[in-house]
Amino acid sequence: MPIWDIIGPVMIGPSSSHTAGAVRIGRLARMCWGGELKKADIYMRGSFASTGLGHGTDKALVAGLLGYNPDDTSVRYGIDLARKAKLDYHFHVEDIEGAHPNSVRIVMSDDRRSVEVVAASIGGGAVILQQLDGFQVDITGSLPVVVIINKDVHGVVGAVSTYFAGHGVNIATMKVNRSGRGGMATMVIELDPEGARVTIDEIKAVHPAIERVIGIRGVE
Repeated sequence: MPIWDIIGPVMIGPSSSHTAGAVRIGRLARMCWGGELKKADIYMRGSFASTGLGHGTDKALVAGLLGYNPDDTSVRYGIDLARKAKLDYHFHVEDIEGAHPNSVRIVMSDDRRSVEVVAASIGGGAVILQQLDGFQVDITGSLPVVVIINKDVHGVVGAVSTYFAGHGVNIATMKVNRSGRGGMATMVIELDPEGARVTIDEIKAVHPAIERVIGIRGVE
């Protein structure tokens, strides 16, 4: 067992699950958006909703959305920082049957697009990004990840695999999902650390059926 699993994460408290984990969720959501945020609707679930204010979960989520790390003392001032950054944010509570008790749904948007993520804090500062725009992705952020959203046509998986092989990047895991035959599909690809050197634009160009590529470099 790694020592960090025993002593816990380096963080701004008070809670690894409700504070450090919340910051990491915010950071993952920001990476899925791909840059500075203009607006975020944050739907708290379970204990995030019932005890989040006391643990600073609201401040932590917003700080993560702004790009701060769990060990940054500025996390305590997440709400103030959001106001200064002119982030239009709103907190909501929703009761979803079967939802993880420490979870949140975040909808990020501007005038052109929106991105929705569902994520949970699973203890000790560890998190899992469960859904991205309705697709099950189950991303922990422990390794670089590429999420590819594409039309479900022949040859996309092969083209992507060939691209990584040609760049000397090893695929650690690959999960493929689709909404239905001929509909939309996703690839969630965890890469060994050297995978951080590949570029989003290059990946998107490997096949015309690829509509969107998201890069997540890890949240540790």
